[in-house]
Amino acid sequence: MNKNFALIGSAGYIAPRHMKAIKDTGNNLLATMDPSDSVGIIDSYFPKSYFFTEFERFDRHIEKLKYDEDINLDYVSICSPNYLHDAHMRFALRSGADAICEKPIVLNPWNIDKLQQVEKNTGKKIYNVLQLRVHQSIINLKEKLSSIKKKSKYDVELTYLTSRGNWYNNSWKGDESKSGGVATNIGVHFYDMLYWLFGDVQTNIVTLKERNVASGFLEFSDARVKWFLSTDSKYLPDEVLKKNQTTYRSITIDGEEIEFSGGFTDLHTLVYKDILENKGYGLEDARSAIEIVHTIRTSEINNKKDFKHRLI
Repeated sequence: MNKNFALIGSAGYIAPRHMKAIKDTGNNLLATMDPSDSVGIIDSYFPKSYFFTEFERFDRHIEKLKYDEDINLDYVSICSPNYLHDAHMRFALRSGADAICEKPIVLNPWNIDKLQQVEKNTGKKIYNVLQLRVHQSIINLKEKLSSIKKKSKYDVELTYLTSRGNWYNNSWKGDESKSGGVATNIGVHFYDMLYWLFGDVQTNIVTLKERNVASGFLEFSDARVKWFLSTDSKYLPDEVLKKNQTTYRSITIDGEEIEFSGGFTDLHTLVYKDILENKGYGLEDARSAIEIVHTIRTSEINNKKDFKHRLI
């Protein structure tokens, strides 16, 4: 039976991937909401979906569907700004639906504890989009690492550069109180991937933290990781600039490059398929990455050379 969805944040960058995933899995998008009305993309997926720019009218429409037409929501997909995720997940569960929330699921670890209580009280569930866990190259890497009996920890270097224009800092993404800062906004799924591959976090040190760049050192059960993240194009390698590309991803393990630049197109659809089969990742799965970014956000800078990434 087809499932009924609503979506919050339909004008955002990531919303079309959710619309595509809902369509690809054969389900219905009944209503969407966003304060911005630049949402013509909806026509490509669900032209008959109702659209609202005010949350109150969206909320009323969901209730009218339930009480006047006996139509219940099964899921609410949440693509809103990071600082609103918590409130919108609560709305979803109170509306009798499960929530599918973009990363970061929340900004602070204690928010997870409170949301788990809401899950318990409502009997509904919150799922997080942890798409790198369904990326085939990362799955293959995890299987490879699991088969190796290594006595020492891996030495890992993670570099992620994704250029953003002047608009970025003037949007909610440039406001740390709303986005969590650059490490949270563009890095949280990579920290989740590292935790998924290498186990529990033992050390979290920050060596650089500015508005558009952050770097540090993470030690996991099975790896020591130097990481570097930035939205500033000045850090892009020359070979990337020559190709007129704006994004650079690199992970090396013991000096060996791990290729995972492709395969991102349909990851949200894979995430949705797992959720619809009751195999998705929930609040507890997201905890470690949220603890990592919260520590990064609140830590003092450590200038010890041993912890620094090569780009510093």
